[in-house]
Amino acid sequence: MQLVNQPSVEPEAQSQIFGKDRLRVGVVGYSAQAFNQETALLLLQEVFDLFEHVPNVEVISGLTQLGVPALAYEEAVKRGWRTVGVACAQAFEYKCFPVDEVVIVGANWGDESSTFLSMVDVLVRIGGGRQSHQEVDMARVQGKYVMEFELPASLSP
Repeated sequence: MQLVNQPSVEPEAQSQIFGKDRLRVGVVGYSAQAFNQETALLLLQEVFDLFEHVPNVEVISGLTQLGVPALAYEEAVKRGWRTVGVACAQAFEYKCFPVDEVVIVGANWGDESSTFLSMVDVLVRIGGGRQSHQEVDMARVQGKYVMEFELPASLSP
């Protein structure tokens, strides 16, 4: 499958992203909701390809081994990148990805958002619900570079 719109980084943001020794890429999107995983994975691969020349890349997401976060972690591991899970305590009610570092903040979903965003340089959103969209809004206010991709939810997996 080939994407119609290839992920890219605008020239004015390139130094913000590529002029670093380490790049911390936050990934948000669908977790439990059904979606087209093939398309989501292709988007992640093409976004991650943009960062292949950065010396140290970390992928930071919501710890669970569900949906877009799981796809992001799996792709990061294939590339030899470090993985970090930032979540609230409710994440332990789900299967968690064996990340390199775990950060737990608060008891409820959303409690971790500020900490998560403080840890990322770039935020990638693929689909997602209310919390993903709120984190994008917060990231923009903080001046973070945001890459967003709409991905319709599916009625069945």
